[in-house]
Amino acid sequence: MFVATEGDGDFHISPSRQRELGFSFSYPMTQTSGTPIRWTNPSVSIDGAINQDLVGQLTQSMKRRGVDMRVAALVNDTIRTLAGERYLNNDVVAAVTLGTGTNAAYVERASAISKWRGVLPKSGEMVINMEWGNFRSVHLPLTEYDHALDVESLNVGEQSFGKIISGKYMGDIVRKVLLKMAEEADFFGDTVPSKLRVPFTFRTHEMSALHHDNSPDLTLVGSILKDILGISNTSQETRRAVVEVCITVAERGARLSAAGILGILKKIGRDTVKEGVKQKTVIAIDGGVFKHYSEFSKCLENTLKELLGEEFTDTVVIEHAIDGPRIGAALLAASRSLYHGMKCETGVVVSNPVSSGNIFLLLSVCVALYFFTRR
Repeated sequence: MFVATEGDGDFHISPSRQRELGFSFSYPMTQTSGTPIRWTNPSVSIDGAINQDLVGQLTQSMKRRGVDMRVAALVNDTIRTLAGERYLNNDVVAAVTLGTGTNAAYVERASAISKWRGVLPKSGEMVINMEWGNFRSVHLPLTEYDHALDVESLNVGEQSFGKIISGKYMGDIVRKVLLKMAEEADFFGDTVPSKLRVPFTFRTHEMSALHHDNSPDLTLVGSILKDILGISNTSQETRRAVVEVCITVAERGARLSAAGILGILKKIGRDTVKEGVKQKTVIAIDGGVFKHYSEFSKCLENTLKELLGEEFTDTVVIEHAIDGPRIGAALLAASRSLYHGMKCETGVVVSNPVSSGNIFLLLSVCVALYFFTRR
């Protein structure tokens, strides 16, 4: 629809030029060929697409529909956000996606990248796509509910970090906790509500609504338990206990998200105050969990301040990415356009999934766990 109507306004393309676009793809892919490696969201699994040429397939599809366009850039959503926000504000050093899934990317000194081969970019900087959802470590606070969720998932053993901080999974973790309470403590009466046994019946959207219910008798909590899980006539005490479960799961996700951000700041040397140097560090965050789950967002920001210390209150800033995600892919496509002589001076690297060998992220998780267990 956009392509069909964008020429109706002031913008007119020369007949000799081909339209160009930036293609945003939100799953791990190889850097050199642009082929998907795996699906990290169990609700999205397209048969036959793994290891296929995404750009080639999109180009063929556009040709079949009479759309004459060239894919100038293929990026993921977090890189897109970082590109857009960095363009708007040079203080932005990293972007984080906290939505149905999760990821992070940051700007690194090219000389610090041991994997890099070839001539360094003129800017001296490189963008690192972390794919941090796949971070795994024995130090992550995984519970029996997390292990059960993993075993039942379509990507067993993968996305360990993502499964405890992203919107796709947090609601289902709450459901699993409530199910055990119902089975072992008759929490909802003599009969275990049947809907509690159905995976993903209770979503993070409902979890957020329960968490934000400030009414004296938790009326909304009672309504959601009845409408979503078929649990009627709950007492105020029962409702408060359910809210506490939601708070615990959300705070764990938020605090660990902050730990991951601290790991990035440590890696690029932005976790210390340099005497005589005034610098502002901005982390741009996009995604529905951060945007709509305000208690989660507040906990994340407060935890990062707690971990960094008072002296960073004004220098390290979390910002909701609003405009960047909408223009990032287009900016990257423009930088790779065939119709000007400019060259992109900042490269994009797709790194291997974050492993337990990343000492900076590991250290941050351990620090966050210390504060988390003190509660």
